[in-house]
Amino acid sequence: MLSFFRVNARYQTVSLVIFFLLLRLPFFLGEVPLLIPELSWMLVGEQMNRGFMLYRDVWDNVSPLSGLTYWVIDSLFGRAQWAFQFGALAVAIIQILYFNFVIYSREVFPERNFIPGALYALFLNVSFDMGTLSPMLMANTFLLFAFGSIVKMLVRREVTTQVFEMGLYIGIATLFYLPASLFMAWAFFALLFYTGSTIRHHLLGAFGSLFPLMMVVLFFYLNDGVESLNRNLLTSVFQVKQYVLNDFSSLLASLLLPLGFGIMGFMRIFTTLRFVNYQTRIQQVMALWFIVAVFTIPLMEYLAPMQFIIFVPPASFFATHYFQSFKKKSWADELQFMLMGATILFIQYQGLKGIIPGISMGRLENLRAKSAALPSAIREKRILVLGYNAGEYIENFTATPYLNWDLASYDLMNLDHYDSVIHVYDNFRKDPPDYVIDKVNIMPKLLNRVPALQKQYQKSPWKGIYQRVGVAEGGR
Repeated sequence: MLSFFRVNARYQTVSLVIFFLLLRLPFFLGEVPLLIPELSWMLVGEQMNRGFMLYRDVWDNVSPLSGLTYWVIDSLFGRAQWAFQFGALAVAIIQILYFNFVIYSREVFPERNFIPGALYALFLNVSFDMGTLSPMLMANTFLLFAFGSIVKMLVRREVTTQVFEMGLYIGIATLFYLPASLFMAWAFFALLFYTGSTIRHHLLGAFGSLFPLMMVVLFFYLNDGVESLNRNLLTSVFQVKQYVLNDFSSLLASLLLPLGFGIMGFMRIFTTLRFVNYQTRIQQVMALWFIVAVFTIPLMEYLAPMQFIIFVPPASFFATHYFQSFKKKSWADELQFMLMGATILFIQYQGLKGIIPGISMGRLENLRAKSAALPSAIREKRILVLGYNAGEYIENFTATPYLNWDLASYDLMNLDHYDSVIHVYDNFRKDPPDYVIDKVNIMPKLLNRVPALQKQYQKSPWKGIYQRVGVAEGGR
């Protein structure tokens, strides 16, 4: 298999696409588990499609362009998981082809072939959750475009106006996934250490990065949403964390091979003397990518393989050097590549199908959305969950802005403050839920603080559930 991608021929571009589609075949052969973040993104898209504005009317910490993407998906396809999978498929193919194009066309390695794209395709399949349209996957596309701009400057040995283009890509990536903003530092150090950049070039790159961010802030300022933007997005990246240690084994199993082969490739660079200057600088830029990516880990809302897609480019880059360091037609590199591919496919199939019963590795059980045990009457209703949702929204629709409990508690757990009470009442009035599922026992206090809601909501026959007066059975 490795020797096949070593062949330098035009048809190999098509081969990369077919290879990736074969790796994703399990997604087309059966049902794929719905993930909790996936459900949250669907709910954000639904609320935005109903005319509510992100952050101001929908309290969630998804980044602006990701929210916009989920709104478009809901507008076109509704709550369709397959749309997320096909969207991820298209984005992944773009990344694979572009990554291989940059490495191939700029002669980043002495040997020109399609191994970089093949490794990138493999590493994008180390876990089944990488098959959905996550914010990190979308942001990674624009970080790759920024990498391509830097490579052009390093090859030409001059800094041009492409530095603005590079900064713009990083700014757009930040609007898809906020922790990607750390790559502004990556670009700064890459220009500082490996190019003849001047202060003017650094300012131009900084302006390119900040320009899309300023446009978003201006939009929310004109729509009276700057405070909500700051609370629900900018500050939440340091506050909202839902780490579940039970899935650490799945995470480590998924990352072990990509990072392991990447590290071995990086170590072999020190024993290779056949690189020219610009190739060495590109290697250092990619090593700097890895270092910056490490600093994004504390900013992750939860730990899952899909959050570590940001490590796929450097892992693929250095793993390429590892496999190319063997002589052509060597059985050792072919055997290692086949074993690595087989192990990755096993982890993916184990996660999707559970082919070996009793083994939780790769299953990501804590990340899966499971239907909650609700009364049969609460189906296709507008509901509000007070507390962390456990699948209540799978067969229902969200009401009020309080989608993310970590953010919703800013109001709902501070009912002794007058402003919070007013906010809650206004949000109930604008988008009243049919049922309120109270997991933290704050509904009695809320009804006591807001007499107007006492007339609208009453206890239902089910424990911890409040029903809006006059709600009809069935329907949305």
